[in-house]
Amino acid sequence: MTTVNLRAALETALETALATAGASASSAAVRQAAKPEFGDYQANGVMGAAKRFKQNPRELAAAVVEAAELDAVADLEIAGPGFINVRLKPEWLAATLNATRAPLTPTPPPRTVVVDYSAPNLAKEMHVGHIRSTIIGDALARAFEALGHRVIRQNHVGDWGTQFGMLVAHLADADGAETGGDDGLADLETFYRAAKVRFDGDPAFAERARRTVVGLQGGDPEIRAAWQRFIELSLAHCQSLYERLGTTLTPQDVMAESAYNDDLAGIIDALKAKNLLQESDGAQCVFLDQFKAKDGSVQPVIVQKSDGGYLYATTDLAAVRHRSERLAADRVLYFVDARQSLHFQQIFAVAAAAELSRPVVSFEHMPFGAMLGKDGRPFKTRAGGVVKLADLLDEAEERAAAQLAERDTITDPAERAHAARVIGIGAVKYADLSKNRTSDYIFDWDAMLALEGNTAPYLMYAVARVHSLLRRAEVDFDAALAFPIEAPEAGAEHQLAVALLRLQEVVVQLLEDGLPHHLCSFLYELANRYMKFYEACPILKSAEPLRSSRLALSARTAQTLTKGLDLLGIQTLDRM
Repeated sequence: MTTVNLRAALETALETALATAGASASSAAVRQAAKPEFGDYQANGVMGAAKRFKQNPRELAAAVVEAAELDAVADLEIAGPGFINVRLKPEWLAATLNATRAPLTPTPPPRTVVVDYSAPNLAKEMHVGHIRSTIIGDALARAFEALGHRVIRQNHVGDWGTQFGMLVAHLADADGAETGGDDGLADLETFYRAAKVRFDGDPAFAERARRTVVGLQGGDPEIRAAWQRFIELSLAHCQSLYERLGTTLTPQDVMAESAYNDDLAGIIDALKAKNLLQESDGAQCVFLDQFKAKDGSVQPVIVQKSDGGYLYATTDLAAVRHRSERLAADRVLYFVDARQSLHFQQIFAVAAAAELSRPVVSFEHMPFGAMLGKDGRPFKTRAGGVVKLADLLDEAEERAAAQLAERDTITDPAERAHAARVIGIGAVKYADLSKNRTSDYIFDWDAMLALEGNTAPYLMYAVARVHSLLRRAEVDFDAALAFPIEAPEAGAEHQLAVALLRLQEVVVQLLEDGLPHHLCSFLYELANRYMKFYEACPILKSAEPLRSSRLALSARTAQTLTKGLDLLGIQTLDRM
């Protein structure tokens, strides 16, 4: 049986009832109830519909309640000026949970979704500035796949431009100690700084670097080979961090800036053919009225410099055409920080005007805020430098290991080391994903590693508690999942049963708005409801069939939490 989308099902039925009551084409605005005492869901759309159709809200609400056909519902209660509180039948909850063993199922029809994320500059080592794009984009890619969509990941790495002439020239002179022998560049950041020092202080080297750029762009075989070696070494560093983070990006997902190099002249031709190009100070630009400033001037989109060189805008336009035509995308999501919002508005508008993208394709910038230190400024090292991503993950594991050693609940060294990796990296990722994507957030080690509150360790602990319970019950996890669930009792058991059916609706919403913090909020609420159920409802001491039913509810909770965290790219543990 397909997993039910509770909110959508209730909304459809209540909107049908609204139409029957004389308010056709009105939204029922179904939401989870603000408080459990109000019910399981509430419909807030009656008042808006009553205003539109000039009806009394409570009278319209009464007509909706009279017309509603809802087998799942035990009670529809009118509250306040026209809210409708919805309480679900315990028997229906049990039957639905027993019929749907998976917390999430695909939602046809499948669509092709391109997700552009991570995109580090290969000239330098990955740092904390790359983490938000990487983990937020990966969570969305996982969620789309979980609901049956075809996902094409695009890692639009920076691997082209003048700085690579400098790096390739320096690589030709570097010794084995600097490059780490056969293992690749020992330290990309140090290597970049050394190359920059030479470029700034040695005129002969600077000239050689410039000639190298010309050779690189012109296709010189030796320079291209050296450049390719540097790119491969840099990508290997990135891939090791992707694997450590538990993201799903692979080398096959790399679609670098350089991949569009041969398409750029064609982009200029396409813009020229649509009479969109104007020359300004020798550069080729596109001027669109929708980007007019207050003083009446129009901000140009520069696509070709006066010396004939291309810009990021040109490459991004080529990427738009590639994703629309060759990849045949239905949606294209760009997880790039909020500072680039205007850039993407311009790119999408120019692409549409030049017919580089099909009108049916949805191009969406998914902006995100910055990671800040406790001082409210961009997160830095104590010395004021950029925090390398590898160093951040090292510290996360070290702090988690120290906490585990203090609690001394895991004695096996290998198991403790594994737990430290899972907890440390999961805590860093969850702390980010649980914040509104569009906002800046404060990076706080103590808060993210806490065993209380909306944190990864708290959710992991809820999962571990279920496994501990099943070990004490001497019941296999899969066997517990298969136990039949009885109609839940009122209170904590009923509230837990409702929450166990909500993952589908939460993930469907995630695909619409690209905001993972709503999924995190759901998982936190589910863990809280389980803790209340665990304290209020005897499990092991209950008589059958209630004992098995409550073990099943416990196993389903762990299953749902594990699935939800997996969508976020976070592992769980059987014991903590």
